[in-house]
Amino acid sequence: MNILAESEANAAISILHALGLGKGCSLGINLQTTVQLVSEAQEVTEDHHSLLESIEIIWTQQGLPLPDEFGWIISSNIPIGQGLKSSSALSCAALKALNNATWAGLNDFEIVDLAVSSQRHAECTISGSMDDTWASISSGWKLVDPYVSADESILLEGEMEEDFSVFIMLRGRRSNNIDIQTFKDQSTIFNRALSSLSSGSIFHAMSANGMAVAAATGDDEALRICNNAIANGAVSAAITGSGPAICVVCFVQDSKSIKEVLSRTNYEIIESKFSNDNLIELI
Repeated sequence: MNILAESEANAAISILHALGLGKGCSLGINLQTTVQLVSEAQEVTEDHHSLLESIEIIWTQQGLPLPDEFGWIISSNIPIGQGLKSSSALSCAALKALNNATWAGLNDFEIVDLAVSSQRHAECTISGSMDDTWASISSGWKLVDPYVSADESILLEGEMEEDFSVFIMLRGRRSNNIDIQTFKDQSTIFNRALSSLSSGSIFHAMSANGMAVAAATGDDEALRICNNAIANGAVSAAITGSGPAICVVCFVQDSKSIKEVLSRTNYEIIESKFSNDNLIELI
């Protein structure tokens, strides 16, 4: 068996949930999915939405060539179904591998469009995941319109210039169904998050967005955990995605004390960083 190509994409956290106002923003973190495109068919157990099958369908619909014989091998440390954009990471990594293996010559805008189309085809996204997909494939944050093409989608963007610690609290896979109307009902709080983001206050935006998502999903526990983290020195704390994972951001010098506070919840805690550099291709 030969490796035809290998690529990575990263997880991300939410700054603004796209269901609230029709605009979304996510920020990459250093948890990765690696996809190898290999010369023989493989059994894949990590693809719970048959997303790879959707990627192959969308790829061929665009008139792009597939290898005559191939298979997929996935390696990932991104928790699935908790709001950490695992589907976006898998889509981007797989499409980048296909792009390399077939010499298709696609740019990031084209890969993002294919990744979004693949996730919609697999029905593993409600909002379209344009913001999540951008965060999985590039550095910094981007406020995007998820209902237009990738090359028209970016409304605002910025980089993370300071060194922060990022803690992810895992509370199990999502069990509740998402009601779009309950998100729209929290438009006042989402607008507060958007206003903060537009003025460059990304962590205020993140916290306000988390309040809105907690209200929309009835997650009172998340509000208590986030308020306690901020009271103990965190820069920001919020639900990511539609939950249930919680992201807590703090300055590096405060990471030990924040980790101790979070550990009292008895949930699993992952420590990470923001993804500030474009991921290097593994050919």
